[in-house]
Amino acid sequence: MASIDKEVAAELLPFLRVYKDGSVERYLGSPIVPPSHEDPETGVSSKDITISENPTISARLYLPKLTQPNQKLPILVYFHGGAFIVESAFSSDHHRYLNDLVSQGQVVAVSVEYRLAPEHLLPIAYEDSWAAFQWVASHSMDNYADKEPWLENHGDFKRVFVGGDSAGANIAYNMTMRAGIEGLNGGVRIVGTFLTHPFFWSSKPIGSECTVEHEKSLPCRLWEHIFPGAPDGIDNPKMNPLGPRAPSLARLGCSRLLVSVSEKDELRNRGVWYYNAVKESDWEGEVELVEVEGEGHAFQILKFRCENANNLNKRLVSFLLK
Repeated sequence: MASIDKEVAAELLPFLRVYKDGSVERYLGSPIVPPSHEDPETGVSSKDITISENPTISARLYLPKLTQPNQKLPILVYFHGGAFIVESAFSSDHHRYLNDLVSQGQVVAVSVEYRLAPEHLLPIAYEDSWAAFQWVASHSMDNYADKEPWLENHGDFKRVFVGGDSAGANIAYNMTMRAGIEGLNGGVRIVGTFLTHPFFWSSKPIGSECTVEHEKSLPCRLWEHIFPGAPDGIDNPKMNPLGPRAPSLARLGCSRLLVSVSEKDELRNRGVWYYNAVKESDWEGEVELVEVEGEGHAFQILKFRCENANNLNKRLVSFLLK
């Protein structure tokens, strides 16, 4: 019989189990891997840096093989997926994916390690991500001390991009919206944002989503656990971009937006719904939708190097190079 301190307090299957002693057992997520100097397949170098000691915020930086010593490259601030509760900027899946994207796109990438729920409930992940984004933008300022050399020497702050997958795409959207409302350090502007299989939801089903006990769907149950007491619940603006208190989509702080969805993804309808809302809003930027047939959620990471994954990454690369 299990001891009292290992009794289950809550379950969010298939992701994790929380015990009454406060410990968390995660069932999904790829292993943590170290950074590498010149990845043998892509030639991309990576290193881990600390952005903040208190609170603890870190990131993995990526630099492609340079053709010139002082070469300036676009900057990509990237947020990993994992439902806000699993995965890491240091995980093998995302490390492999970023190596490939950085190599093809010829960008300096900052993959942010935000703190995860349930140990760190939302909105902490958003605040960590914003602090990291502002730290990147600060490198554009002449009077900013202790600059990270890769960003200082090779980052082009006139070509800043934001992107993410799943929950990371949700964060990327929220960072873009906040940048449009509050502004970034040094007056940095976002050229483009890409959202791959964005994690959005609401209290009312749309499209082909199940209409029976919608409030018991996995996204609703997940949100209740990771952001208890969120104003408006699942219709909080951070999860529902069209919620009752959501800011106007016209405030999006980027010039170009790319939304990608997959046919067999439970979140597919949400991505299309969001794309149409942006397209019909007063936002003055350029928005595109890419749909991949026959694939599921996060296939570009989980089925890395399959033909559809290669094609999607090429589409993202063209977005970064445009």
